Amino acid sequence: MAKKPKKQHQSGGTPATVALTAAGTDFTLHAYEHDPASASYGEEAAEALGVSPDRVFKTLVADVDGRLTVAVVPVAGSLDLKALASAVGGKRAALADPAAAERTTGYVLGGISPLGQRKRLPTVLDASARDHGTVCVSAGRRGLEVELSPADLASLTGAVFAAIGRG
Repeated sequence: MAKKPKKQHQSGGTPATVALTAAGTDFTLHAYEHDPASASYGEEAAEALGVSPDRVFKTLVADVDGRLTVAVVPVAGSLDLKALASAVGGKRAALADPAAAERTTGYVLGGISPLGQRKRLPTVLDASARDHGTVCVSAGRRGLEVELSPADLASLTGAVFAAIGRG
């Protein structure tokens, strides 16, 4: 029997919230006023939500040996591209072309969610997510975050856990 969602976005949902609702996953939606002048979408989200930046995760799309791959790392740090490549059995990784990331995921930069993407990509979730009862990731648009358990995030995205974040 599927879990009943605690809170969900009732109208105008994003593909991420639709996927969460369809899966019966417990989640909490957090909206805030996005400032277009903000230098970092993730740090802006952490500050607006009053959440530690090590619990707010950014979604980055990388090219690993010619294959797009999703990396989910804390906004407080950066992505270790070599560790990401290793986590998926690759040799080389580089951040993907922004247009390719948007086209493949169906989301705009700053609002790319690891959930509900247009095309399911291999996904790696930084191992530090396991240190928290819940983490926040983009819910599919700037100014909207979803909070859920790391285990549910990994399950819904098919993610593997690996140490891919730095600092």
